[in-house]
Amino acid sequence: MAGTPGSPLFDAHAVEQWLRGQGKLHQASLGQLAWRNIENYQPAAQLEDALIAAGAYLLVNGDQPEDLLTPKQLLARLRTLDSSLAELISPVLPQRWTPQLVTVLDTVAQLSREQEPEIAFEYLHDEYVNSAQSLSGLANTPDIVAGLMLALTGAGTVVFDFTSGTGSILRLAADRAVQDGVPSRCYGQEIKPQYALIALLRLWFVHQRALKSGRPAAPPNLHIGDSMLADAFPDLKADVVVANFPFGIHDWGHDQLAYDPRWVHGLPPRTEPELAWVQHALAHLRIGGTAAVLMPPAAALRPAGRRIRAELVRSGTLRAVIALPPGLMPPAGISLHIWVLTQPDPQLELNDRLLFVDTTATAANSPLTEPILQAWNDYLSGHDSSESNIHRVTPAIQLLDGHVDLTPWRYLPQAHQTPAEPTRTLEKLKRLEDLLQQTRACLPAVQATKSTTTVRAPHASLADLIRSGTVVIQQRAGSRDRTATPPSGNTVLTADDVLTNRPASGSFPNDEAAPRIRAGDILVPIRGNEVIARVATPEQIDAQLGPGLQLVRVDVTQFDPWFVAGALSHTENARVAGRASSAGSIMRRIDVKRLAIPVLPLGQQRAYGQAFQHLAEFQARLREAATTGETLAREINDGLLKGSLTTGADS
Repeated sequence: MAGTPGSPLFDAHAVEQWLRGQGKLHQASLGQLAWRNIENYQPAAQLEDALIAAGAYLLVNGDQPEDLLTPKQLLARLRTLDSSLAELISPVLPQRWTPQLVTVLDTVAQLSREQEPEIAFEYLHDEYVNSAQSLSGLANTPDIVAGLMLALTGAGTVVFDFTSGTGSILRLAADRAVQDGVPSRCYGQEIKPQYALIALLRLWFVHQRALKSGRPAAPPNLHIGDSMLADAFPDLKADVVVANFPFGIHDWGHDQLAYDPRWVHGLPPRTEPELAWVQHALAHLRIGGTAAVLMPPAAALRPAGRRIRAELVRSGTLRAVIALPPGLMPPAGISLHIWVLTQPDPQLELNDRLLFVDTTATAANSPLTEPILQAWNDYLSGHDSSESNIHRVTPAIQLLDGHVDLTPWRYLPQAHQTPAEPTRTLEKLKRLEDLLQQTRACLPAVQATKSTTTVRAPHASLADLIRSGTVVIQQRAGSRDRTATPPSGNTVLTADDVLTNRPASGSFPNDEAAPRIRAGDILVPIRGNEVIARVATPEQIDAQLGPGLQLVRVDVTQFDPWFVAGALSHTENARVAGRASSAGSIMRRIDVKRLAIPVLPLGQQRAYGQAFQHLAEFQARLREAATTGETLAREINDGLLKGSLTTGADS
């Protein structure tokens, strides 16, 4: 219907009807259809505008089965709610709906009749955050991190986030206030207009819910602008300040703000923007209030910031530094810190102790929030005499040396831990020797050959094999149902389980629609720098497929699963099947449908498959041996220095 031969555009309705007539249309939920319409919005730079228009429509129209509102009618209803809200949304809306927006809003209107408008918009927001088309993942704080920050600060009547992004922390704070039935008002500021409007809409949905429940609630107050250079709330003193601000921005306004009254603890160097944000947070905190901000780990030890860090410690303003496990949020490979701060009451005795918590080594399936909050509550109550391998309370005087290093692991009681028993260390040494022998035995016997059977063989793409019905690819549904019940012990297979060759260890809300693992199923992590395909082990069979995995199920009368897994794991396939999962990410999103496999007789497939199976076992055992060896090396090192082990030279 339009476009060019190289990039044609087709009528979506006509394509859908043809697919339905051919029996090839995969049924999608209304939520998925709504997101697809937004995701494919053109120009792509205005994708956020389409999402904002959808959110505004859901906010004012709800589930009313009426004709599509015009932009003018939509703005009129927004003004009925709040004139400032309508004024902020107005520049995003066109004078007349474009055909694309009509399609988006029609689908969104249908979706609102199927589920609550707030739940519908939260679904669309989650899809937007996780989409590869946006950088919004960098402006979103995951619920587990946002919830932890709010639990550390406690509830407050006035909550302020001066770099709100898409509003995840503020929305969670507002939602908890509504559920607890306590009055609360959210204030926010965000420099990017699109993020600010998305955040404002999310907060208004919660505000509407509070009003419908008959609970008193003030509307959210959110401004667009640079918080550092154009503070929209210069006189605001909040009970709770939370922030996930951008790191490493050196043009934050150092020259313009040299004599700013916010620098109570010292003028931040140009290379320490995070310490400028920290003092901005404190400037908006009432006496006795609490702030929780996310910090890069380097801010705890950079020489340029040691004077300000020392003043924060000396004045009793900094209360806790908590190191989070890497991978919770972008940047994925860094263990971010949470700094908990307070505005000390000059009438009270200064706090001279700091809490350090280090969860960087916490296992992926271990609880995170509970041990941190337990340590924090013990610290606040004064019952903190007991120490553990993840937390310790340290007198401030011990930190005020030349470096003022606030890295948590430096203050944990690791140096005082009793070394492992010598007999246990020797037993581990014997187990490592056995494991190394088993690892060597897993290598298949190979030899050089001039034959090029797999190279010259014809190749079939997985996309063609899917159409022929000999291959099926499944994933767990990507939507996040916020009405789902909490985890109830239902185990699912995770990407880590596949990589380590262990039984299912994940725990998620039960999802009856989630695929179950069968014998012969091939499991491929969705994200990675290479394609890693593994056939399900007997211990993994019948577990639910977890997030982050894709399942390839082949017709075993035509394909050997281990042969297909080995072909998919070919090194070059990462280039063909992968694309960056998000801007700035080093991880690739793997799509196995883009790959092709050699077509060989089943007997030859099984011969290759047996070798590929041995190689997979070799890799799993090699990884286990490396982990065991590192732990053993540390134990032997400590044992030699503590005197519990000897090399025999002094025996």
